[in-house]
Order: sequence, then structure tokens, then C-alpha cells
Amino acid sequence: MSGPEVVILRTGSANLASVCAAFARLGARPRITQDIDLARSAPLLVLPGVGAFGAAMRELQRCGLDIVIRERVTASRPLLAICLGLQLLCESSEESPGVRGLGVVTGAVTRLASDVRVPQMGWNRVEPTPEASLLRPDWMYFANSFRLESIPAGWAGTLTRYGGSFASALERGPILACQFHPELSGAAGLALLTRWLQRAARSEAIAC
Repeated sequence: MSGPEVVILRTGSANLASVCAAFARLGARPRITQDIDLARSAPLLVLPGVGAFGAAMRELQRCGLDIVIRERVTASRPLLAICLGLQLLCESSEESPGVRGLGVVTGAVTRLASDVRVPQMGWNRVEPTPEASLLRPDWMYFANSFRLESIPAGWAGTLTRYGGSFASALERGPILACQFHPELSGAAGLALLTRWLQRAARSEAIAC
């Protein structure tokens, strides 16, 4: 396999098999790590997540990976955050009171509205804002109980309705964060991952 290496962070709470399989299907070479030096030097970095906000943050901090992710976002280097990964980029979450998030995305994560079934499990529509270029209108697969209510200033993204509108994805340059699971979203998800890989590769080539 001669495609790009994609370094996937082990947060201690993620099911990584489907993420690795999706990238392998696209010809990339997935590599799972908690090594801080490998994560820092990786041209393409993925922050997945399934589980609790507080536990995942503690694991990132234990390995020093919280610093690496903040550095990468500040430098606008390629990063893909999936599901809980998007929430970890935010300032805090109602799921884990008192636990500070990475804080590179302005806003707090809140529980989905009480008048809908929680967690949201299944397909839902994502609608991009006019500034979005990676993200397209489509149906994606969700598995979430918490959400970022709106798209912060300085980001493009998609909005989805489930007990009210929420930010279902964010994008800025080569940084993409998805509340949904692109690796479980069939052809639409693979197409999005392909666009991210292409943009990330161009971004790193320019930086070099």
C-alpha cells in the first residue's frame, strides 16, 4: 500500500477498527498511536472518540497529546476529529462538569434536547453553511447524546436538526471535525474522507 500514512490517536475510549478500515479502503495507511513525537510529526492526524468526555480528556493529558492537538490547530495543520473528537476540541461538556476541553473551538457541549430520543442513533441530514467547501449536503450516520449548539465564528460547517439545530461538523482549512461518523456513512462518508485527504496533502505540501 503506497498511500499516505494517517496517524490515529488512541484516546482509550474509541473503537478504531471502522476508522482504520475506512482509510485503508481509500488506499491510506492507518497507524494507531499514543506516541507524542509521532503525533506531532504526523502529516495527517485523526482524533476519534467514542465514550465519555472526561475520560478521553484525561487520557489525552496523560500522554501529552492535548498539547499536540492545540499546537496543530493553532498552526492550521491537517486534523480530523470524529464524534467525541469534535466535542473534545470545545471548551467543556455537560457530560463531565468541571473538566476542561481542549478549548480550540469556542463553545460548550450540551446534552441533546429532552424531547427527543437520546442517544441519536442513525442517519440524519447535514446542511453546509455557504462558506463550507469540504462539506456537502448529504445524509450521515450519527451516534451522539451531546452536541455543540452552533457553529463558532471563524469556522464553516454543517447544521443538523434533532431536537433543534446543532453544529454537526466544522471545517477550517485542513481541519475537519464531524459529530457524525464519516467512516460509517457509506459512500458519502468515504467521499468526505477523500476530500479531506486531498486537501490535507496539498496543505502539507505547501507548508514544506
